[in-house]
Order: sequence, then structure tokens, then C-alpha cells
Amino acid sequence: MGITAGVDIGSTASKAVILVDRKPAAQIIGPSSTNPKRTAQEIYDKALADAGVKASDVSYIVGTGYGRTQVEFATKNISEITCHGRGAHFLIPSVRTVIDVGGQDTKAICVDSQGNLLDFAMNDKCAAGTGRFLEAMSRSMEVPLGDMEKHYFGDGDPCTITSMCSVFAESEVINLINDGVQLPRIMKGLLQSLSVRVASLTHRLGVVEDVVMTGGVAKNQGVQDAIEKKLKIQMQRFNGADPQLAGALGAALIAADFAEGTELGS
Repeated sequence: MGITAGVDIGSTASKAVILVDRKPAAQIIGPSSTNPKRTAQEIYDKALADAGVKASDVSYIVGTGYGRTQVEFATKNISEITCHGRGAHFLIPSVRTVIDVGGQDTKAICVDSQGNLLDFAMNDKCAAGTGRFLEAMSRSMEVPLGDMEKHYFGDGDPCTITSMCSVFAESEVINLINDGVQLPRIMKGLLQSLSVRVASLTHRLGVVEDVVMTGGVAKNQGVQDAIEKKLKIQMQRFNGADPQLAGALGAALIAADFAEGTELGS
């Protein structure tokens, strides 16, 4: 019985997946903290307990994500770009383009028929088009993150958010609220603004279908709809699987490859 683990320490959320013979035995999501070493250990311990296995039973661990170098117990650290591609491909083998909207950056990832990384494009210079951007707008609009998509699908034509800078976009949103503009109109404009940034990044890489979104932002159907409209495609959905776990899942799968000696460089 082969037991491997993937631990994904993101800027806002941390995840851990335990695989037993390449099948998920535990999948945990928790908040990140200012102490990524402690967060990594805590999320991993929870996953071990949930899977009913001991740390000594795990043959290989891959750390990934923003804080991957802080996963001190990992056997190896691997970029979240590679891990998200692998995890998305495992869940939907037809996927060739992965859009990962993270807390602090956005990535477009191209994979081959085996889920191996071919190319990627990344925006890490500005918060616009990221989870942090949505969190800031959520506070400005006094709308919980979970309610954003409800307003997006409400009635009304979208407002125009002209700024591509998150700071100035937030000022625009506050002005629209003060002018009494209805929330659905603002939300449509806001998510369309985000979709412009994501689509621009994806076009730099080249849009090869099938396309899927990973990361916590992928749970927002309004964001997915806005990006689909901008790219003029229909993205695939993870039926029953959590897109936020794609990175940790990919890390655990790569760990299984190393444990079995099938990963290049192992």
C-alpha cells in the first residue's frame, strides 16, 4: 500500500491531501497564518488524522504553494504551477489549459496529455485579478465573498470599471456605491474587470481547450462566467471535486511518482 501526501501552503489558504494507492484518503483546507511552518504542520496533522494513518506510514511528501519552502517535513518542494496542472489533469484528463486565480497571483498553465507542464504565464506584479482583489472589493462593498456571485447574476447592466489597478478600482467602486448604483451592476462590472486581466494573461499563453479553473476563486460562479464570456469558451467544471485542492492533489500525485520511481529525476 503506497501512502503519499501533498501540502499546499497558499497566501490565504493551506491545503493537504493524503493518497492511499493514488486515491484520496483525506483532503483538508484551512486558513494560512503568519507562521507557515506551524500552519503546514497543523494542516498535515489534520490530514493524517482524517486518513487514519501515521506520519511514519507516508512514503513521500511534496510541499507546494506560496510557502512551500516552509514545509520542513516535505521530501521535496515543487512549484504550484506544476502541481495545479497535474491535479487538474487527474480530475479532468481532457484539460490542456489551467487558470489558477490565487490569493496573490494569477497563472495560466498549459499541460500535455499526461498532465505535464508545457508552458505558463503569470501575473504577480499587481493584486488586480487575484483573490486579494476580491477580498478588498468585498470589504468595500460590504458584501461577503460568498454572496458576490448572487449579486453578479442579479438584474442590471454592468458598470464600467476603468482602472486595472486594484487600488484605483476600489476607489471607483466606492464612488459608485456613494452614487447609489445598484450592487448587481457594480458586481458585474467588477468581475468583468477581473476577467479582462485573467483573459489577457491566458491569451499570452494561448487558449487550448479544454480549459478549467483551479484555486479558491474558482468556487465563485460569477468569476467563472465572466472569464468564459471574455474568452468566448465554456470551461470545464470539477464535478464533486473542490478546485481549491488541485494543487495539493497534484503534489500528492507527484509524490506517488517519486515514491514509485516513475517521476523524471527521481
